[in-house]
Amino acid sequence: MSVQTFVPGDARQVSMTATAEQQARREIAREQALGLRLAVKPSGCSGYKYVLEYVKQAEDDDHQVRIADGVVLFVDAKSLPLVKGTEIDYVTEGVNRFFRFRNPNSEGECGCGESFSVTA
Repeated sequence: MSVQTFVPGDARQVSMTATAEQQARREIAREQALGLRLAVKPSGCSGYKYVLEYVKQAEDDDHQVRIADGVVLFVDAKSLPLVKGTEIDYVTEGVNRFFRFRNPNSEGECGCGESFSVTA
C-alpha cells in the first residue's frame, strides 16, 4: 500500500493511504469542495475527537496539505500540533466504512474509539 505525503521543510505533516486518498477524492468531487478540513475538537472521555468537514472556503489560519491531485487537507493552526505525523486510512469493518486515524501523538483512545488523548 502506498502513502502520499506532503513534507514542508523537515516536519512531516499528515499523510493518507492510497485507499483513503481515493475515497477523499470521490467525496471532495461529489461535494464540489476545495478539500477536507481535518480538525481536532475537545470531546469524549479521552479529551479530543477528529472532525472531517468539506471545505468550501479556506480560513485564514488553515495550513493546506496537498496529498495528491484533487485531494487537499485543510488543518487549522490549533489542530496541527495534535495531528502532525498522522496517517489517515479508509477501512471497511463488516458493513461499516470509515476514515481511521493513526496518530503518533495519541497516548490512548477511549473504549469506543470515539476520542483520544495526547501527550502534553
